[in-house]
Amino acid sequence: MTTRPASTPSEPGHEHPGAPEAKAGEESTALGSPETLSAPDGSQPVRPESTPLAARTVDGTPGGRPFRVALPPGASDEDWHAIRRGGLGGSDIAAVLGLHRWKGPLHVWEEKQGRGDHSDSEAAYCGRKLEGLIAEMFGERTGLHILPSPGTLQNLARPWMLANIDRLVADGGDDEVPLECKNRSEYQARQWAEDVPDEPALQAHWYTAVKGSSHAYVAALIGGNRLRWYRIERDQVLIDHLIEFCEQWWLEHVVEGTPPPPDGSRATTDLLAHLWDAEKGTSTEIDPVESVLLLQRRRELKANIKVLLHDLDEVENQMRTHLATAEVATVGHREVYSWRQNGAFAPARFREAEPELAAHYIRMVPAIDTERLAADHPETYRTYRARVLRTPHEG
Repeated sequence: MTTRPASTPSEPGHEHPGAPEAKAGEESTALGSPETLSAPDGSQPVRPESTPLAARTVDGTPGGRPFRVALPPGASDEDWHAIRRGGLGGSDIAAVLGLHRWKGPLHVWEEKQGRGDHSDSEAAYCGRKLEGLIAEMFGERTGLHILPSPGTLQNLARPWMLANIDRLVADGGDDEVPLECKNRSEYQARQWAEDVPDEPALQAHWYTAVKGSSHAYVAALIGGNRLRWYRIERDQVLIDHLIEFCEQWWLEHVVEGTPPPPDGSRATTDLLAHLWDAEKGTSTEIDPVESVLLLQRRRELKANIKVLLHDLDEVENQMRTHLATAEVATVGHREVYSWRQNGAFAPARFREAEPELAAHYIRMVPAIDTERLAADHPETYRTYRARVLRTPHEG
């Protein structure tokens, strides 16, 4: 299943033909008064309807729009987190599919059980604060009419489908379509050069599914000084795949309560490292067949890694040999790879070779005296030690 959208990248200065004049921040009346619902409490998750997928549509329902406002904008954090536990939102979809940078399926499951970490990271905090600015810049650059967030939307056909949309765009059609605003560092500029990365693309597709929109927009502020935006057309084939997969995931893991198996992402590794505190001196009996299979698979993978790392070193040493004293290798005057002297500094080698010069640049740095902490407060010291997975005689 591809997650790449039918998207049109735009650069500053490209006007949207026939678009009305931008009026960033103007109030919308098209959605009407928000219909406030009781927020799901997480202990009774919404069960998907039994109607076959082929018999249902997301495009519309008899007598009106295919969604309702489950929570109005400006609701309390407590209500917002409660309503999120009752369904899958746009930011959950990439994680459920294993395509999120910082979250995996197990993160989503923990959150739906009410055990997620609700504190904002610094990046998330800045991103929320910049949403309004990014939307305003998008409206100015495109000439499209920007409307406030409608709050949290809930699909009528499938109440477990939620959308917390950043802003709406009135671009001359019959519908007010979603706008997803992203703040990204300069290090991610290449990922946004020609297309929308998977994570925000899936968010946009999910919003078109929940709201029944024909398209959506994604705007990204790159490095604080460059705005890129894309129009993503509704892809019903992709939406059907997403709904079918996510509905089954929701039923099996949230409604029935079965945790998803851990994947191999760094995000899941970090989550597991902090999910439980080890009880000192305890053990647990596990299935002997599963144990043998896991250990054998681990040995095979570690052996393969050694071989692959050796082969990788061999290839890269051939590249270094081609470069010799040159910094850049070119083909037809185009850079294909480089070996510049711009890596990590070697302080030990510097101090050994240049002791007198090094003495002028030595400074005292505050550091935790871990040996003394361990001696004085052994339990506190143990609390902040990482858990290490080892097997006897193998490491």
